[in-house]
Amino acid sequence: MRVVEELQAKGHPNILATHSMTFEITKDHGLSRRGNCVVAVEATKCLVDLSAEFRRLCRNDETRIIVELEAAGVAESIRGRGSPALTFNHIREIVGRKSNFVSDRTLMIRADKAACDINRALVRELKSPTTRVQVRIIAEL
Repeated sequence: MRVVEELQAKGHPNILATHSMTFEITKDHGLSRRGNCVVAVEATKCLVDLSAEFRRLCRNDETRIIVELEAAGVAESIRGRGSPALTFNHIREIVGRKSNFVSDRTLMIRADKAACDINRALVRELKSPTTRVQVRIIAEL
């Protein structure tokens, strides 16, 4: 089984993408330099906006979750896992984690990349407020 969710987001001058354990996509418009896990802002969807079918599929330890980011012709894929503990309740943020920690902001655990691992050419593009970011989130079981 495979379910795909798509959303759009934007870059921001304060994107650092230096966090070593997580990455985040947010609906927020503003971003301080303390938000070093954020890779995109002004997202058109958040966890609560994802389909019931997608959320159900992700609540399985065996589900593979892939986040594909693309901006200005530069792409990156991040792979992780689902968990029965995922709630998909957060109204502003989507967070991928290298660890097994789960909160209401968590999309996936055991991710193979955090913000600091993202292609630096893509991060340079993400620092521009005019950059449009295409995000595909794929759940496969």
